[in-house]
Amino acid sequence: MLSRIAESLYWIGRYLERAEDTSRLLDVHQQLLIEDPLVDPEAQVDGLLAVMGVEPGPDTPRTFPTVLRLLAYDEASPCSIVASVDGAREAARRSRETVSTDVWEAVNTFYLAVREGVLEQLRPSEAFKMVRERVAVISGITDGTMSHDEGWLFLILGRALERADMTARMISSAAFTTSSPYAWPTTLRACGAHHAFTRYSQGSVSDRSAAEFLLLDRLFPRSLVHALSEAEQALADLDAGERRAGVSGDASRALGRARAALEFAPLDDVLADLPTAMQRVETACAVAGQAISARYFEGAAAMQWHGGAW
Repeated sequence: MLSRIAESLYWIGRYLERAEDTSRLLDVHQQLLIEDPLVDPEAQVDGLLAVMGVEPGPDTPRTFPTVLRLLAYDEASPCSIVASVDGAREAARRSRETVSTDVWEAVNTFYLAVREGVLEQLRPSEAFKMVRERVAVISGITDGTMSHDEGWLFLILGRALERADMTARMISSAAFTTSSPYAWPTTLRACGAHHAFTRYSQGSVSDRSAAEFLLLDRLFPRSLVHALSEAEQALADLDAGERRAGVSGDASRALGRARAALEFAPLDDVLADLPTAMQRVETACAVAGQAISARYFEGAAAMQWHGGAW
């Protein structure tokens, strides 16, 4: 497969997942401000922007509209929803001969809606829901209309890597507000995990069990361990037949170490310094992303995320 095509498919997966997860983060942030009157809005804004790697100017108001502008509407902000949708559409255009017509039309429809200002016309909660639903539609169409070949593996790899990184950021966001009784319940909802966790826990709800579920559950697709494992498996499938022992490549090593550090460390040790543990996951995802680009996309014009760790 051409390096240009492989890279474009990889970034379709990354950008769409980033748009969805950013909308989830913003949704949980808004819910926390509404549900918990004791939360300090300025501290919450600073924590969220820090988690996303955004450094506002000293005169920037620490308000929810500021967060919406920087992380949702501002196309000049590289980690905003609008910028992510733009990136996904450009990546789909670059791989037009590989993605199906249905996928291209779904991505382009999403892009046109965003460009027409639909997100700003809706109430924030409705805008976030719209983003999640559009990405879900594109994911479903992609699954049903693309051959599950090498190109599919690159798309899945990009999605899983971005999901691991963004889930770590959501968990970090909860860690910044552990004093609030709503921190973990809203984070579960942000990850789309509230229903699955309620069934898993059988009504026994605690911050510790919620953190354990989002970190370690092997069956929930948005847990950290599941996302890291999915990225590892995609890399292994891409390298099938190259090695009979060990792992091939720095990306697999970085992701494997990050997963093992979560799975085999005592949970209490991880929770004792959760922001640091999540920072290690984000760093591993950054290292893996650079290794993937160096190995598979050499000579292609790389599209990089300039916000956060990338």
